[in-house]
Amino acid sequence: MTTANAYPVTQTIRTIGILGGGQLGMMLAEAAMPLGYQCVFLEDSADSPASLYGRVFHSDQLAAFIEAADVFTLEFENTPTTTVEQLTELSKSGSKQGMFPPLIALDIAQDRLKEKQMFNDLDIATVPFVEVSSEAELKQACDELGLPIVLKTSRGGYDGKGQFVIKQDSDIKAAWQDLKDAVTGKGSLTPTPAPLIAEGFVNFSREVSIIAARGQNGQVRCYDLVENHHHHGVLAKTQAPAVGTSHLFKNATDAITKVMNHLDYVGVMALELFVTKDARGHDMLLANEIAPRVHNSGHWSIEGAVTSQFENHIRAVVNLPLGDTDNVHPAIMVNVLGQYPDISAVLNIDGAHYHSYHKAERDNRKIGHITLMPNDVMDLEEAMTKLVAILPNKVGLDKEYPSINIQPSTLATETENDAKNSAIADDLDNKDSLTASSSKPEKAKK
Repeated sequence: MTTANAYPVTQTIRTIGILGGGQLGMMLAEAAMPLGYQCVFLEDSADSPASLYGRVFHSDQLAAFIEAADVFTLEFENTPTTTVEQLTELSKSGSKQGMFPPLIALDIAQDRLKEKQMFNDLDIATVPFVEVSSEAELKQACDELGLPIVLKTSRGGYDGKGQFVIKQDSDIKAAWQDLKDAVTGKGSLTPTPAPLIAEGFVNFSREVSIIAARGQNGQVRCYDLVENHHHHGVLAKTQAPAVGTSHLFKNATDAITKVMNHLDYVGVMALELFVTKDARGHDMLLANEIAPRVHNSGHWSIEGAVTSQFENHIRAVVNLPLGDTDNVHPAIMVNVLGQYPDISAVLNIDGAHYHSYHKAERDNRKIGHITLMPNDVMDLEEAMTKLVAILPNKVGLDKEYPSINIQPSTLATETENDAKNSAIADDLDNKDSLTASSSKPEKAKK
């Protein structure tokens, strides 16, 4: 039997090589397949999530991985820069189609000091910060910034690791002992010697993030600002769009566009931000950090945006036009940590979309996410209350969504559609811009 060529004759990229094979690599591969691209992965775990979608090469098989792909990208910013340098040189020589994002983006993202300095150089506000390389400098930083402060490794560390909150003078010695090995490169969080960074505390009302895609032609398309809630340093919930942030949207898009253009970036990037007050009492944004990759706070876009962050990243990497980033329906995304919920109970909730990462259960490990998009946005909080009730690990959300004594077996009944929770509806009526028609949701406004 003869099989037709699946690729246009003008298409020179057929296989995308992804550095990393976790859930982000898996979802990138899912987005690449409908566009006609295959993916291969460089990942030392043979049973990683991405193995379901393409061949996985061990780091010892780097040459074979390079041979198998036409263009390269990554799913994790702590990817070794030596590998990225090699792939960049191959692209410069013309033997490969490119390495995206560029090396400089990783260099900045892997070093919190460089990152904060870049923000300030671009006139993007941050929390006050000081470089720390000794216990004496730490004491000086505490005096300069005022307590409390957060002491962090400038390299390595994620999901709350590599940090120490200093609340009083008596914490200084313990904080230094906990993180000092990172200065010499002896610590487990980073093998690269690097100073610590002390960051001043600011009073902020919310943590938000903005995700954008930049194409090889310099075009930038931004998603809505979203609000993020963390539990023990790990993202628990993202609400898209963030309610009441339309007045901050331009500031956020300006900031991420500045960063992407400065780095000559290609692909999807996330910028994490704090909402605080300026001297006149007006809302303002402080930049926290960038993630040079698809991001957990953008998972809602798979169902909730015209074009998901994963598809737009693939489009940028293979030099296709970027897709529309508009939010088509308000949504809430919840991370599944440690233990899987009953999938039947989850899908019994109207508007629930279940994503398993095919990982073994382990305490506080990200093993999936669930996006809630009920047809009527007024039902969002009721749907969240039902979901939290059946999550084995409630990631602190049970404090925000207390149980209303709904049993999983009766989560979706016909009578519920006739008996809306009036208290929930009244609460949502008082919130800014979360409105939609009960018959057909309106496009979310930026």
